[in-house]
Amino acid sequence: MTTINKNTTRRRFGALRKWLPASAIALSGMFAGTLAHAANANADAALVKRGEYLARAADCIACHTSNKAQPYAGGVPFDLPFGTIYSTNITPDKTYGIGNLSDADFIGAVREGKSKDGKRLYPAMPYTSYTQLTDDDILAIRAYLRTIAPVGKAAPANTLGFPFNQRWAMVFWNLFNFDSGRFQSDPSKSAEWNRGAYLVGALAHCQECHTPRNFMQGLSGKSLAGAQLGNWSAYNITPDPIAGIGGWSDAELIAYLRDGAAPGVANAAGPMAEVVENSTRFLSDQDLKSMVTYLRTVPAQTHGADGSTKSRFGWGSSIESVTALRNQPLTVLGAGGAADGRTLFNANCASCHGWQGTGVGGKDSGAYPSLMHNTSVGASNADNLTMVVLHGVSRQTNNGHMSMPAFAGELSDSEVATLVNFVTTQFGNPSATITADKVAKMR
Repeated sequence: MTTINKNTTRRRFGALRKWLPASAIALSGMFAGTLAHAANANADAALVKRGEYLARAADCIACHTSNKAQPYAGGVPFDLPFGTIYSTNITPDKTYGIGNLSDADFIGAVREGKSKDGKRLYPAMPYTSYTQLTDDDILAIRAYLRTIAPVGKAAPANTLGFPFNQRWAMVFWNLFNFDSGRFQSDPSKSAEWNRGAYLVGALAHCQECHTPRNFMQGLSGKSLAGAQLGNWSAYNITPDPIAGIGGWSDAELIAYLRDGAAPGVANAAGPMAEVVENSTRFLSDQDLKSMVTYLRTVPAQTHGADGSTKSRFGWGSSIESVTALRNQPLTVLGAGGAADGRTLFNANCASCHGWQGTGVGGKDSGAYPSLMHNTSVGASNADNLTMVVLHGVSRQTNNGHMSMPAFAGELSDSEVATLVNFVTTQFGNPSATITADKVAKMR
């Protein structure tokens, strides 16, 4: 057995260093530097990818993109009872965007509603929910936004009347409607529940659309109990079995968030279709499951039930026999006078939804949906159904593009009202009716 003396080893290594060319030693240093650079690049790429996922979960693009050719350049109008607010440019442009914001400035804007110059942001920016976001998540979103093409364009000026155009007054609004604070995990709950609470309450900010507003346009205490968004109804998504989603299965809720379609229950249109298209269809199965787990546990609210004994998707019966139709008089379109609802339905709807109203395509996510057991048709008001008839449906999903044509240019206000009232009476909630005057306002 041979013992190697440590001093001998050091002398041999020193001799070896003298023998090696200086270029070889330099090359080894370059190699180490290259590895470090590659590691940093991989870390940066991972951060950007994570930021993109978080930005989609937060649906940033929906509020900050008025022109799809210029994503995140702002200019989206928010029509309020007291004027219009336009979203800001959040591309890396240094003049009109956020290119000159420090990380601290960006965090302050997202989480506290404060601009770089100290001005208060209007709560069309949901900082009331984003206040719960972590530093890491906000900075990951910032890293992703730095990779977006800068757009040198200012957002249109807001058109708010006095006193709502006085930003300093937001100090008082925040006093009553904003509590700054980070998300705190509940140690008594599972990791899945806590992730769902963070997604629903902070990142995806579901309450900003689904919670009724108080007279100051702040969120009320009836969280997720349903609210009115202009002409659209954002339905109750608490576990109440009648007013909310208590009758939905977990699989139906996940399918709705992922595809915008839960056959026999609901199909997303309007603002919710945009949420599916821009946001929830990109979420992982685990995150969708976490959201459902959390939603099952929020306090049930009966707001919006209007005394109904059935859930929104619990209504409906099909036209069972063509014989019954043969014995009914038919008003011919274009022959003078108003067409009746059945005539309008047969002429405009039956080719896709079937003359019985049962839909075409079965339970496929891309099917033409049944009008029975459909939340828009079984709701206590006909607002969403009317908006669908007027403006159609456009929803991009992972399985393709789902669409329904708009009939605003084809049917008069009276015809739309007649058609909608026929559909709700025949296939849904007969108490949900609409007048021609309201249709005219909803156009």
